Amino acid sequence: MTVAVDPAIQQKPLSVDEFLAHYGGDNRYELIDGEVFDLEPTGLHEEVAAFITKKICVQIDGAGLPWFVLQRGLLRPSNTGMTAFRPDIAVVDQGELAKEPLWSDQSILTLGTSIKFVAEVVSSNWQNDYARKLEDYAALGILEYWIADYAGLGGTRHIGKPKQPTLSICTLVDAEYEIQQFQDHQTIISSTFSDLKLTAEQVLRAGR
Repeated sequence: MTVAVDPAIQQKPLSVDEFLAHYGGDNRYELIDGEVFDLEPTGLHEEVAAFITKKICVQIDGAGLPWFVLQRGLLRPSNTGMTAFRPDIAVVDQGELAKEPLWSDQSILTLGTSIKFVAEVVSSNWQNDYARKLEDYAALGILEYWIADYAGLGGTRHIGKPKQPTLSICTLVDAEYEIQQFQDHQTIISSTFSDLKLTAEQVLRAGR
């Protein structure tokens, strides 16, 4: 079911509780600083997300790690009452869930320590992926963050000029992300999944 963002509701910033009451049952929306964003999951967007999910699930299973990929949950940073991210892909450490106060009843994470890896597939709201989420995921202590910009939508300051499909892999070092960009046939380097044997093109052109 798709729920349209109600302009009447968005006349004022929403709290997380208000967002959950109106949009919590729909995977299409997330809340950033009180504003509701439509994640715009196009077919190609979903193919890229599914490809990444498939490949990292193989790595998790092969290594016998107590991790899983979040399916429908939200990431609600504990230091804000007006933001609830819905990552395209988030790898959760099952051993950390006992520390999560909202997990059992609401499938909501609040602690960055519960998340081993996160990825966003870029849509027209690309500013959130390259700026706000980059800052917040780093502040939460999430060790690795992928920005899969399969359509080359990001600004030139992020992906260069001329713009082209780019996979940005952000690795946390001293509380800030160091960013490596991969394009075309370049082999990607992941600190979390070091055995991945993929090129940027394989990820960004998944299903095509």
